[in-house]
Amino acid sequence: MFTGIITDIGTIRSVEQRGDLRLTIGCGFAMEGVAIGASIACSGACLTVVSKTADSFTVDISAESIACTAPDLWRVGGKVNLERALKVGDELGGHIVTGHVDGIGTVLGVCAEGDSHRIGFEVPPALAPLIAPKGSITIDGVSLTVNDVKDAIGADGTTVTHFSVNIIPHTWNVTTLGTLAAGRKVNLEIDTLARYLARMQAYAGSTR
Repeated sequence: MFTGIITDIGTIRSVEQRGDLRLTIGCGFAMEGVAIGASIACSGACLTVVSKTADSFTVDISAESIACTAPDLWRVGGKVNLERALKVGDELGGHIVTGHVDGIGTVLGVCAEGDSHRIGFEVPPALAPLIAPKGSITIDGVSLTVNDVKDAIGADGTTVTHFSVNIIPHTWNVTTLGTLAAGRKVNLEIDTLARYLARMQAYAGSTR
């Protein structure tokens, strides 16, 4: 369990294709306090530490996880937002985040608003009903508040959904969100409550 408050930006040092993809990620964590088997959220994906050094940790990523996360994320030199698992008694500064990516969003654009930046995203149709204005969403592991949501009819006649968030200077500087540009793909995790409500509605509809 996580909160979406990023505490470090890691750099992927090596990528090895085994049965799964094995990554070594350099970081600034005090690794003597990180146990083998501990969970670390890497740009929103909960991964398990399988080995470590004084300034890095190694994780295995299954094909399922790769398929569910943003393309080109897991590459040598790539930057990832890092958060260690929540401990009982820790401050819940963001919102409850599970580290399970629900879908991939696409950056529509980035524009300055005062000292902050507004970023717009397009989301997959399956996630569209689960994103609400002033609700919480996790983008590449970062807990954020949705500013607005807009549904429109696309050129092919299907409904497309866009939403935007505001990034304050602190978040812009201490996460990878400051590097986003139009066309980039990001990991999205919807609010846990929305996930359960969607399941309840789907189940109720199937039993009528």
